Amino acid sequence: MAYNLLKGKKGIIFGALNDMSIAWKVAEKAHEEGARFVLTNTPMALRLGDTHHLAKATDAIIVPADATSIPDLENVFTKTLEHFGGKIDFILHSIGMSPNVRKKIPYDSLSYENYLKTMDISAISFHKVIQTAKKFDALNEWGSIVALSYVAAQRTLYEYNDMADAKAALESIARSFGYIYGREKHIRINTISQSPTLTTAGSGVKGIGGLMDFTERMSPLGNATADECADYCLTLFSDLTRKVTMQNLFNDGGFSSMGMSARAMEMYNKSLDCRDCHDHPDFCNTEAGSSDDNK
Repeated sequence: MAYNLLKGKKGIIFGALNDMSIAWKVAEKAHEEGARFVLTNTPMALRLGDTHHLAKATDAIIVPADATSIPDLENVFTKTLEHFGGKIDFILHSIGMSPNVRKKIPYDSLSYENYLKTMDISAISFHKVIQTAKKFDALNEWGSIVALSYVAAQRTLYEYNDMADAKAALESIARSFGYIYGREKHIRINTISQSPTLTTAGSGVKGIGGLMDFTERMSPLGNATADECADYCLTLFSDLTRKVTMQNLFNDGGFSSMGMSARAMEMYNKSLDCRDCHDHPDFCNTEAGSSDDNK
């Protein structure tokens, strides 16, 4: 159901690759809510992905850009402002990649060359996008900038690797630039800390299936889907959240506030039972070993 939340608003969406992308879902829903926007991604991603199908479905134009390149970003903003004949109202930064994660290099043996790439692509690009937008005075007053983050910015998660550092930096950039841009132009900047989601990028994280099962069991409301994340993004683009800024907003079904849930504890206890039976098969086959008191 559409509510015309974004009627008349214009924006730029970074990172829509295919229909598994959160940015793709945001674009579809933003279009339904009356927004117009420019889609952008790296030239390679545009060749490999399906962004042209999304552009056709949402009546959007595509401007190729590497978000780590200032000249590319300047071109995006120049063409966007020309296309709309004026300023925009929102920006989505949905960009993240770690060569160390892709190559399964552990955190205590990182390639620092890869580490710098991780930070540039996944965090510093956010600063570059905002700084370029500010340089071009591209956003209308009370405009909104949103980036996608993850709870690993605050907590250590196995195998998330240097992406955790990048997400922590991403959230810090939102706060630091949120103060400056808010004070000077009333521009809002926030991050959304999303549940683990089976996007193309997310599927590259080792053990993503097990992680999603664990967070589903831990979260009172269950994992937030890509569609639900897109819904949250739209509220932050809308006029309903004009005084929300410099925040990291959790869209994770309650996971970030949990210690241990009954469902997760039940699964943990089952794994202990299984290990005990493997280590002590004679004991587990006895009546005492199978009694309720020992489960």
